[in-house]
Amino acid sequence: MGPVLAAVLQLLALIGALALVYVPVGNYMARVFSSNKHLRVEKWIYKGIGANPDAEMTWPAYLRGVLAFSAVSVLFLYLLQRLQGVLPGSLHFSAVNPAQSFNTAVSFVTNTNWQSYYGEQTMGHVVQTAGLAVQNFLSAAVGIAVAVALVRGFARSRTGELGNFWADLVRGTLRILLPGAAVAAIVLVACGAIQNFSGIHEVGQFMGGSQQWNGGAVASQEAIKELGTNGGGYFNANSAHPFENPTPFTNLFEIFLILVIPFSLTRTFGVMVGSVKQGYAILATMFTIWLGFVALMMWTEFAHHGAALQAAGGAMEGKETRFGVGGSSIFAVSTTLTSTGAVDSFHSSFTGLGGGIAMLSMMLGEIAPGGTGSGLYGILIMAVIAVFIAGLMVGRTPEYLGKKIGGREMKLAACYILITPALALVFTAASMALPTPPHSMLNSGAHGFSEVLYAFTSAANNNGSAFAGLNANTDWYNTMTGLAMLLGRFLPMIFVLALAGSLAEQKPVPATAGTLRTEKPLFTGLLVGAILIITGLTYFPALALGPLAEGLAS
Repeated sequence: MGPVLAAVLQLLALIGALALVYVPVGNYMARVFSSNKHLRVEKWIYKGIGANPDAEMTWPAYLRGVLAFSAVSVLFLYLLQRLQGVLPGSLHFSAVNPAQSFNTAVSFVTNTNWQSYYGEQTMGHVVQTAGLAVQNFLSAAVGIAVAVALVRGFARSRTGELGNFWADLVRGTLRILLPGAAVAAIVLVACGAIQNFSGIHEVGQFMGGSQQWNGGAVASQEAIKELGTNGGGYFNANSAHPFENPTPFTNLFEIFLILVIPFSLTRTFGVMVGSVKQGYAILATMFTIWLGFVALMMWTEFAHHGAALQAAGGAMEGKETRFGVGGSSIFAVSTTLTSTGAVDSFHSSFTGLGGGIAMLSMMLGEIAPGGTGSGLYGILIMAVIAVFIAGLMVGRTPEYLGKKIGGREMKLAACYILITPALALVFTAASMALPTPPHSMLNSGAHGFSEVLYAFTSAANNNGSAFAGLNANTDWYNTMTGLAMLLGRFLPMIFVLALAGSLAEQKPVPATAGTLRTEKPLFTGLLVGAILIITGLTYFPALALGPLAEGLAS
C-alpha cells in the first residue's frame, strides 16, 4: 500500500468515527447543560465552594465567575511550581524559576499549554498530576461553559440570565471530560502508553553518555490533553514520543479525541436552540475548512520537489516514520485548527508552504472545529458577522436565530475578531524590532521570522504548538507569550459573554420571506468565505514575509 493511499484511508476512518459519535455525544452534552438535576457528588462540590447551582447569572456575574476562578487557578499553579523543590514526588527537581512558572501557569489555565521547558527534566509527578493535568480538565470546562452561555443567549429571550457558571463548570468536568478521558486513558494504556509513578532510571548509553528516562501518569494526562484540546505533553517530544503515542492507531485515536468534542458541540448547539439544521450548517462550515486544509497539507508534504523527498514518499524531515507524512499531516492540521497545540512532528521541519498552512490554521481563530467550547463560540461570532455582511448586501437589518444583529452586537463581534490578530502582530513586531529577542531564533531570514510569528500566533490564539526552532525560555518570551495568552483568552470571553447577554435580552423576531435562511448551504458558503477573506486581509502581509516567501523560494 502506497503512503498516499494509506493517508486517504486513515482520513476516511477518522471521518467515519467522528460521524458515528456525532449525534449521541452532541445530544448527551445538550442534556447535561439543560438538566435541572444535580448529582450527589456535584452537590458536595457546590456546598464546598459555597455556590448555589440553581441561581441564574447575568453576563457580568458569569464573567466574574470565569475570571475569579481562572485567577485562583493561575495563582495555585504558580505556587505549586515555585514550591516543587520541597514537595514529595518531585523527582529531585528544583523549583521552577519565576518567569517560567508564570508562563506555565498562565499557559495551562488559558487552555494554551505552551511549554518553554522540557517536561521530563523540569516537572515532577506532583506538579504534572495535581497541577498540569487538573488544569487540563478545568480550562477545557471553562471554555465549554462560556460556549454554552452564548448558546443560551441565542436560545433565550427577554431575560439577561445565562445560566450558572459554577454548575456549567462542574458538569462539564464531571459528566463530560472526566468519563471521556478515563475511557481514552484505558485505550491508550492498552495500546502501549505508560501509566506509572516511577522515578528516574538509566535505560542505556547514548552518544558516549547515559540516557535516562522518568515515568509518569502519561496515558491519563495524554487522554485529557487531547480530549480537552490542551496539548501540553509529559515529554518534550510531545505526541511524537512513543510513551505518549506509541503506534499509528494511537496517533489516529488521539486525532479523534482532539476533534470529537468541538465537532459534536455543533449538535449540542442545534439541539439547545431548537433547530438541529442550524447545527448542521455550522458543522458543514467547520468540516469544509478542516478537510480543505488537510488536503492542502497532504499535497504540500507529499508532492515536494527533490529526488530524496520523493524516494522517501514525501517530506519526512521532522516526522516520525511510524506515522508517516499522512498521519503527521492530519495531526498537524487538526491540532492547529483546534486550540490543542499537541504535535506528533516538528512543524518547523515542514515544507515552507506546509508550515504556512499550520500557521494559517491558527490565524483563522481556531474555529474549524476549534477548541473545546472556544471553537463553537468563535464560529458563532463569525456567523454573526456573516449575517451582518449579508444584511448589508440586501439592505435589511440582519438577523440570526431570530435575534436582530444591531450596532451593539456588531461592535462586540468586531472587538472579538480584532483582539487576537492585534496581539499576535504587535508582539511579533516588538520581538523583531528590539535588539535581544531575535537572538532566540535558530534560523535567519523568512524562516526565522516565521518562528517568531508562529510563537505569538500560537500564544494569542491559545494553541500552544511551536515551530520548534525558537528558544522561548527567556524572560522576554516567557513574559510576552504569557501576556499574549492571558489577553488572548479572557478579552474575547468578555465580548462573547456581553454578546450573549445582549442577545438574551431581545425578544424573538419572526422570520419573514426576506429572512436569510442560515441553515442552508448558501449561508455555509457565505460563512466559509467570510472567515477566509477576513483572515487573509488581516494576516497576508505577515504571511508574505514568512512562510510564503520561504515556500516560493524553495
